[in-house]
Amino acid sequence: MNNLINNIKKELHAHMNGVASAHARQTEDYRVNWGVELPRLVKIADEIANGEWNEANDAPVSLRSLAQALWNGSTRECKILACMLMPAEAMPEEVCDIWAESIRTEEIATMFCMYLAQRLPYASTKAYEWMAHEDRILQTCGFLTLCHLLRKYELSEEAEAEFLDQVSAALDNKYAIKALQIYASKSEENRRKAKKVAEYL
Repeated sequence: MNNLINNIKKELHAHMNGVASAHARQTEDYRVNWGVELPRLVKIADEIANGEWNEANDAPVSLRSLAQALWNGSTRECKILACMLMPAEAMPEEVCDIWAESIRTEEIATMFCMYLAQRLPYASTKAYEWMAHEDRILQTCGFLTLCHLLRKYELSEEAEAEFLDQVSAALDNKYAIKALQIYASKSEENRRKAKKVAEYL
């Protein structure tokens, strides 16, 4: 696996964006940030998932093990690749908690929810748990995950009531507002309920 990770880092370094990297170092909490753009990361993740990076003499590497190793590093691009590569069905809930609690930046929270959290079999449970959390990043993860879920299906009556309660308590979080906007767009009745919540702004 070390050979594969080293090859990944070499590829990332080869596509380093100096301007983006310099800007991010000033504003985000990364030890290493090469500023590699998202489309390139998506391409690398797809190639790895399709086995295109496997070398003939190497033992097969599980995507779960690779994703965990990438996440454990302190490199922006490796953490994003970890979110893309981790098989959702193979991620235990306790590991998901460890990952979520270790997130320090809004960008990684966004990538985590977009590429992994929404795919988890327990995504809805985690979304509501995180929304109610006092930690700002975890709260953001909750609303971001629910944004993705709201685009996929309708909330049950009980889940809807809980969602509206959580939003009303977090109107200073832009992702709570985003989730409320998505919810409101789904029906006239939802729009009416969302407007009532938004009156507290």
